[in-house]
Amino acid sequence: MAELGTRLQDGALRLTLNRPTVRNALSDSLADELAAALEQAGADDAVRVVVLTGAGTAFCAGADISGEHTHEHFDAAALDRAARIVRAITTLDKPVVAAVNGVAAGVGCSAALAADLVLAAESASFLLAFTRIGLMPDGGSTATVAASLGRARAMRMALLAEPLTAAEAYAAGLVAEVVPDADLAPRVDRVARRLAEGPPLALAATKKAVNAATLAGLETALERERTGQAVLLRTADAAEGMRAFSERRRPVFRGE
Repeated sequence: MAELGTRLQDGALRLTLNRPTVRNALSDSLADELAAALEQAGADDAVRVVVLTGAGTAFCAGADISGEHTHEHFDAAALDRAARIVRAITTLDKPVVAAVNGVAAGVGCSAALAADLVLAAESASFLLAFTRIGLMPDGGSTATVAASLGRARAMRMALLAEPLTAAEAYAAGLVAEVVPDADLAPRVDRVARRLAEGPPLALAATKKAVNAATLAGLETALERERTGQAVLLRTADAAEGMRAFSERRRPVFRGE
């Protein structure tokens, strides 16, 4: 079974994260495939809009850190994969719509919030879960979340690692629209159709201008995140956090 579902219809390229048994957690191969598909979309004249969603009941639970010894091989390459996805989304000269059909956590949250329009089902939630495992937010989320929420609420979301419901995310300005679960797919179809039929040059220029005004510090944020995360990945706290996650217990952090 393909980890990434792809379907191009009427100008809309639909990319579906397809690992539902692990809530679409990003494996290395899925992350690479997603980034490549986004990059290739820029050169395909048949693609007018990209829709990113998840199979099953989740959007994306973040990086796949399951297994007994994840902390031994989870390294800076994972950060580079996350950054590549976010760069591909934000630099693509076509609109990207995130259809968030369930939990969007960790790098899954980062990818969703990098999209140009975030449409969420009522059951969706958004979680920067990084500090729960002794790490810091990455995937550009230190920039994208702060740009949408402001410093105070971005700090709360990042430091406390508390999920926001779809309604809370909408009220805070993190997502564009919230719809009943059953209405998400048809609503996304209508939005994708409207964008696909819209003026591509004007949409590209609009996206570029808004991102320049609101995400001018994204590249710096990605580099800062990589530097900080690379240090944290070598700490005992991060190893403990990942072990605790795999063992489904509360971690004990010692600042080491």
